[in-house]
Amino acid sequence: MNENFKNEISFSKDELVRYSRQITLPEFGIESQKLLKSASVLCVGAGGLGSSIILYLASAGVGKIGIIDNDIVELSNLHRQVIHNSSSIGELKTISAKDRISEINPNCKVKIFNETLSSENALKIIEDFDYVCDGSDNFPAKYLVNDACVILDKPLIYGAIFKFEGQVSVFNKNADSPNYRDLIPEPPPNGIVPTCAEGGVIGILPGIIGLIQATETIKIITNIGETLDKRLLIFNALSMKFRELKLEKSNPPIEIKRLINYQNFCGIKAINPNQYDQITCKEIKAYLEKTAEKLLLIDVRTETERSIDFIKNSVSIPLENILDNSQIDLLKDKYKSDIDIVLYCKSGIRSLKALNHLKEKNIKCKMLEGGMDAWNKLHI
Repeated sequence: MNENFKNEISFSKDELVRYSRQITLPEFGIESQKLLKSASVLCVGAGGLGSSIILYLASAGVGKIGIIDNDIVELSNLHRQVIHNSSSIGELKTISAKDRISEINPNCKVKIFNETLSSENALKIIEDFDYVCDGSDNFPAKYLVNDACVILDKPLIYGAIFKFEGQVSVFNKNADSPNYRDLIPEPPPNGIVPTCAEGGVIGILPGIIGLIQATETIKIITNIGETLDKRLLIFNALSMKFRELKLEKSNPPIEIKRLINYQNFCGIKAINPNQYDQITCKEIKAYLEKTAEKLLLIDVRTETERSIDFIKNSVSIPLENILDNSQIDLLKDKYKSDIDIVLYCKSGIRSLKALNHLKEKNIKCKMLEGGMDAWNKLHI
């Protein structure tokens, strides 16, 4: 930062009191606080990781925070997404997070983007921020954020979680720094790694990992301590152990010159209504009210997921019992009896797999567009 610009940064009495405990640290001081106030950080996602990142960066005194997310707050979010509360259910996560920041630290400026980060908007959005924190929860988003940061030469503070384990690193800090593609050059086959919604996650985990990401962000901004550049920190909540792996930049470096179609790159085929038979939640609701006896609504999620919530009058046949053909005879009998078969899961990924498998067995069926996520939103 230009020294003259830094000297122009001042604090109100309220701010000096607010940040006094960290300003009094000899390793930190007023100069580091000025660096925080002048910094801007974009957080991709306002979910589990994003909650802790945003809360603590705002509390620490980061001057400007950007939040990009197009999702709404749901009841199932609240055990881990601590920036939101029960009164936020049904509200956009960006708005809920912004309101919470204003309560915690009104000195922090917040810019929200109520949209999904994409190859079309990523460079424009990220360009206006000094640092980027990755709070995303899927491979396409992680490759997208990484590639955009490499192209724009922005430091990326990476985090990922699953079940009881999480990992953190710092990417693209300088010319010698590795990036996400040096950690995972190629995405795993689609469907091999379940999402948190499918595999579950202990509520405290995104808090711990997000806090480490916030810590690394503050250290990078203020130039104190040793960051996780060239190191991958892995935490296991069950064993309460940390492991550290060395991470080096590929030689020769992996070239990243443009943004691509990351859904295709990760082997995820878009669900095209013209290609796959789908039925909307409103159509199913009307169906259930009028001709329920002509409908076999199949929940392909796990029994555990079903015990939390399900669509009335549906039956449980987990995806694994469809793929192993153990229920094929039952479904063929239903199909012969002129009953419409509709499959649903949480978001549509598993029901699409079931649909494709059943079609190969000459069983005509449809899938509920958007799954339980869309059904619950319809009923909020």
